[in-house]
Amino acid sequence: MHRERVSENVYWFQSEVYAQVTAGVIAGPQWAVLVDTLALPEETLAIRDFVEREVGVQVRYIINTHYHADHAWGNCFFPGAMVIAHAKCRQLLEERGIPSLEAARKQNPMFRQSKIILPHFTFDDGTLTLRVGKKNLSIMPAPGHSSDGIMVLVDEDRILFAGDVFMPLPYVVDGDAEESIASIKKIGRMGLENIVQGHGDIILRGEIEASVRENLNYLANIRKVAKAASRRRAALEYLEENGIETCGKSRVYLGGLAEELHRRNLRALYAREKESAGKD
Repeated sequence: MHRERVSENVYWFQSEVYAQVTAGVIAGPQWAVLVDTLALPEETLAIRDFVEREVGVQVRYIINTHYHADHAWGNCFFPGAMVIAHAKCRQLLEERGIPSLEAARKQNPMFRQSKIILPHFTFDDGTLTLRVGKKNLSIMPAPGHSSDGIMVLVDEDRILFAGDVFMPLPYVVDGDAEESIASIKKIGRMGLENIVQGHGDIILRGEIEASVRENLNYLANIRKVAKAASRRRAALEYLEENGIETCGKSRVYLGGLAEELHRRNLRALYAREKESAGKD
């Protein structure tokens, strides 16, 4: 697991095992806030060990940016911590997370000790604030990757933990492309120093404008491809012709997973275009 100090008492963690997924810690003098957990129990436990041994406090709050397994299944390794999330996150963890974990346990013994901890405190809209030592956290909705997405801004440092609404490759199979575009545009207007992506490396201030523009361009391109495919007889062949580079991204992102995620994006948007046309 990679670890980096982003600013005073703000830390970033990145999995070396699964899809460069990230988590963050904001520490105060008495306790710490954890933003997301990692995909594998051993990596999440390594975060806990770092906070308790190196920082010298315990995690009191966990903020889940959304319900997906690689961001929320590690809640259980912080007994006593209060979990904060969007109201839809609690609903989706209950409806999808619990059965998904049961299936994963049967296939992989590493999840034997894992269990779903549902959020204790939820909100629907607006901005939720949480004070950690001298730092103020602003927690706000950020849908697009999923309907329950939220992001966490460290106000004083202008560091944004964006969750999966901001990634090297926008991924909207479980979300909505228009909502993703709106969230990314909002991020671009926030005057940030750093963006901690839900997957991938930290984006520095000088890189933010170009990263926002590239993500918006990619989403616009895949929407155009899906719409054009919905009007063609050989639609699937047309989708295959429009690889990731054609749509403005690189296949090397996310440890080589980007091309497959791109294909899934195109198929999902194409299916929605066909469904929408069938309703007209």
